[in-house]
Amino acid sequence: MAWKRAPKPPAWFPRRGDICLFNLDKERPALVVSTDTLNRFSRDLCVVPISTTEHKQFSLRPKLPAGQGGLNPDSWVKCDQVTTLEKDSAVYPPLGSLSREFLNRVGRAICIALDLPEEK
Repeated sequence: MAWKRAPKPPAWFPRRGDICLFNLDKERPALVVSTDTLNRFSRDLCVVPISTTEHKQFSLRPKLPAGQGGLNPDSWVKCDQVTTLEKDSAVYPPLGSLSREFLNRVGRAICIALDLPEEK
């Protein structure tokens, strides 16, 4: 699939909940999970990669139904693979954004994957 691209506006930065393309092992979408304050001022972003491959053994990979976040196929958010990438490697514009509800699901799965206490 050919992704839409445009020059990055000077003050643009990826926001929490945005799905952007990044160059990982190949160009792949990833969900930005770091806070907007960090995203604006830091050189790095915390992201979780997104895959079109389902692994039924992994309950830590919430399903992202086709059409959500600008992705055409059903996809899975790999909450067990939190990573940090350089902000400049994000392709503009974002493919889409996810709802607060879905971000909360992702946050819970990340807490489980990293054995962190969940917020009450």
